Amino acid sequence: MKKRIRNKKKNQFRSVRKREPKRTYRDTLFRTIFGGKDERSKRWLLSLYNALSGKNHTNIEDLEITTLEDVIYVSMKNDLSFLIHSQMCLYEHQSTVNPNMPLRGLLYFSQLYQQYIDKHKKNLYGSVLVKIPAPQFIVFYNGDTKQADIIKYKLSDAFIKDEQAPNDSKTFATDFEWTATVININKNHNESLSKNCEPLYYYCEFVNQVKENLSQGMTFDSAVNEAVDFAIRGDFLEGFFREKRMKILDDIYTEFDQESYDETLRNDGRIEGIQIGARETAIANAKNFLRMNLGSPEQIAQGTSLPLEQVIALKEELSHEPVTETN
Repeated sequence: MKKRIRNKKKNQFRSVRKREPKRTYRDTLFRTIFGGKDERSKRWLLSLYNALSGKNHTNIEDLEITTLEDVIYVSMKNDLSFLIHSQMCLYEHQSTVNPNMPLRGLLYFSQLYQQYIDKHKKNLYGSVLVKIPAPQFIVFYNGDTKQADIIKYKLSDAFIKDEQAPNDSKTFATDFEWTATVININKNHNESLSKNCEPLYYYCEFVNQVKENLSQGMTFDSAVNEAVDFAIRGDFLEGFFREKRMKILDDIYTEFDQESYDETLRNDGRIEGIQIGARETAIANAKNFLRMNLGSPEQIAQGTSLPLEQVIALKEELSHEPVTETN
């Protein structure tokens, strides 16, 4: 019961956002595209799996999405995980170099395998060997630090070495291994992979466009907006950027405030205030989109989760605002 209450509070608090450019926008967009929430996204995820594995699966029903959501695990969530036939796949996206990915992957997979064992009612304490899906752990990297095409991080690199231990005990201590395969998807890296996976190609093209715009001196806001327009003109991802323009922009400028969330859990009586703050934030976001003429009232209503009637009323309200002249 206590866990349910915590999860409910977190859901309520997730609407409280900080309006600022999100450093992890590439991660967020990657999850949005390949997250497997609808049929189209599952097709894209299956295409990514095929490109990595050299296979040619076409039936999205073969995919069983197993992504750990923070609704269930407050302090742990992964980007994308799924079962397909005899394989358990975990795909993470990173825009920063992180040598701790093997340990993070081990923690993620322990939860995923626990779910699998519970679902299939496996008995770990019996005399029969329990068969489990083979793991595939891939990290997609497109940060600004130069990296090789493919890097394999090993968990054993993190083991604390006991130099005083006898040689035979050292051998037993290093028997265990867990790896994370990091694939560089920056421009001029692993291009054959993106050629074999059209959704990945378009994702990389969008990110590259943002980087190019920033290198030309654009502000982050202008760089992202121009990149979205670029993707719309190019009809990237079957019109995905046109359909989801408001959501993409909102995700890029939205960041969950963990410190404030923790404070909320310590102060249960503040939930009502948080809900009010969430509505105020949604209204403020809608006004900003209207002022910048970023989308129709229908699109803005969808992106901010406000009623369409309220967005139309806000548009009418803003039409009476005095125009501020600048020198």
